[in-house]
Amino acid sequence: MSITPEAKAALIKKHARTEGDTGSPEVQVAILTHRIAYLTDHFKEHKKDNHSRRGLLKMVSQRRRLLDYLKSRDEGRYQAIIKELELRR
Repeated sequence: MSITPEAKAALIKKHARTEGDTGSPEVQVAILTHRIAYLTDHFKEHKKDNHSRRGLLKMVSQRRRLLDYLKSRDEGRYQAIIKELELRR
């Protein structure tokens, strides 16, 4: 299981820019970061799960594209989300 509805709702509430915001880059990056962390732990036990590894690589690429978009549009929001999620950049 990737992410529970309660965890997803908590992430959305924490990172939403306005009430009901589910599509902003900050929310999407936060959800992807949570899913990436879950899969990273999964691979510590299941080293040969290459099908899920492909999905992980796609999620990392999607997060990278969202962060690049955010950086090009608004540097302050980009820096805030990087700091809040403790991502290396």
